[in-house]
Amino acid sequence: MEARFDPADLARGRLAVIAAHLATSSISPALLETSPVSAQVAARAPSAIGGFLTVIDERTGKKYEIKVSDEGTVKASDFKKISTGNQDKGLKLYDPGYLNTAPVRSSICYIDGDEGILRYRGYPIEELAESSTFTEVAYLLMYGNLPSQNQLVDWEFAISQHSAVPQGLLDIIQGMPHDAHPMGVLVSAMSALSVFHPDANPALRGQDLYKLKQVRDKQIARILGKAPTIAAAAYLRLAGRPPVLSSNNLSYSENFLYMLDSLGNHSYKPNPRLARVLDILFILHAEHEMNCSTAAARHLASSGVDVFTALAGAVGALYGPLHGGANEAVLKMLNEIGTVENIPEFIEGVKNRKRKMSGFGHRVYKNYDPRAKVIRKLAEEVFSIVGRDPLIEVAVALEKAALTDEYFIKRKLYPNVDFYSGLIYRAMGFPTEFFPVLFAIPRMAGYLAHWRESLDDPDRKIMRPQQVYTGVWLRHYMPFRERTMPTEADSLGQVSVSNASRRRLAGSST
Repeated sequence: MEARFDPADLARGRLAVIAAHLATSSISPALLETSPVSAQVAARAPSAIGGFLTVIDERTGKKYEIKVSDEGTVKASDFKKISTGNQDKGLKLYDPGYLNTAPVRSSICYIDGDEGILRYRGYPIEELAESSTFTEVAYLLMYGNLPSQNQLVDWEFAISQHSAVPQGLLDIIQGMPHDAHPMGVLVSAMSALSVFHPDANPALRGQDLYKLKQVRDKQIARILGKAPTIAAAAYLRLAGRPPVLSSNNLSYSENFLYMLDSLGNHSYKPNPRLARVLDILFILHAEHEMNCSTAAARHLASSGVDVFTALAGAVGALYGPLHGGANEAVLKMLNEIGTVENIPEFIEGVKNRKRKMSGFGHRVYKNYDPRAKVIRKLAEEVFSIVGRDPLIEVAVALEKAALTDEYFIKRKLYPNVDFYSGLIYRAMGFPTEFFPVLFAIPRMAGYLAHWRESLDDPDRKIMRPQQVYTGVWLRHYMPFRERTMPTEADSLGQVSVSNASRRRLAGSST
């Protein structure tokens, strides 16, 4: 049953939210650097490159005409008609890692990795980081345009009103093992939300449930509101402290810091500069096109599953050290280097493939990651408040050495978003295992934007990739006595047994 609010209370709440929003939305313009590439106003949009592709199959001598769209894409299904006949089912596109496969059309995010461009709905990421707030950017990602002042007030109020988490879910979090990883806690909690909100489950309410805008918007507000609360509960659990209720009178990032640090003191106010830094980091991490975890969210959503389960799967993908945990690897690397004097030796180790350079290079960017430029400036802001991290000198010197070395220049290895973000998080007092959670909180906005977009996609189908079968063609069942012994690689290995199990097995019962 929905709670009823007094109109006067609603008005006061909305005014409190926008007051907090305005109070913390400013930061020194000199802190941020505008990219000469990404922020170019005069940059031209790609011209239409459509037409037809003529394919001649030398196996059969047949010629095929395949349509090329104005965006430069071809339908993979068009290649299925290219066949030699007989048992040939047609051509499949073999693309490990989906390096050149576009499963969706999207208007949310644009990346040009060669030029170092990242734009949300057409806005350069540098401009948004300098002038916007995370909640404003979340609205932009979700609905396509920056909100008016009234729209922003209503949007932030709706999110704040859904920040409370069911007590049963908090009990689940508290009941997890003491050494549970915070990302494991977040994955489990997001999945459990589907149980606590059966009204949002198409499996229970019908497949057309999400066609209703009111239902969609409620789930969006729910997840954006609850994500920081769940993350804060996971953090406090690491410290052996109970969850803290959120405050509706603070901005999004301020409220998150309030839940972490207030110790239940309702008059506590987080440092506004640190809150603004965190808000900018949230903006930078909010969306990044069809990355591994976003693709997972859209893949799951294509089955019609509830939004909480789809996002739990996305967070699970983000959990991986090759995705959301990369900045932790950067800190480990910098610690191993230790001092600036050890950098030349480390660089040579990288060239000889004896050492690994973390935080450099990116699957997409073959230029300087535009997010990394902003984050480097933010590091100085944080250090001016909480003290300078000695590893920053190592990081700056390592970056300079790499950017002037022909080995890295030739391979287009530039710092990415993870190179400095870990240093900032550590300087702000977050344990390394919590870093990917700080990534996941803002990325909920990107996940939800893609979820919402997928619901209206006229080409939407349940995702069912093809495979290239390489196994045995046909075998018939044989009894035990006729079977050959499998190789060691094809059989169950030795499962370790704990000493406690050995003790138990050494006993007897009568």
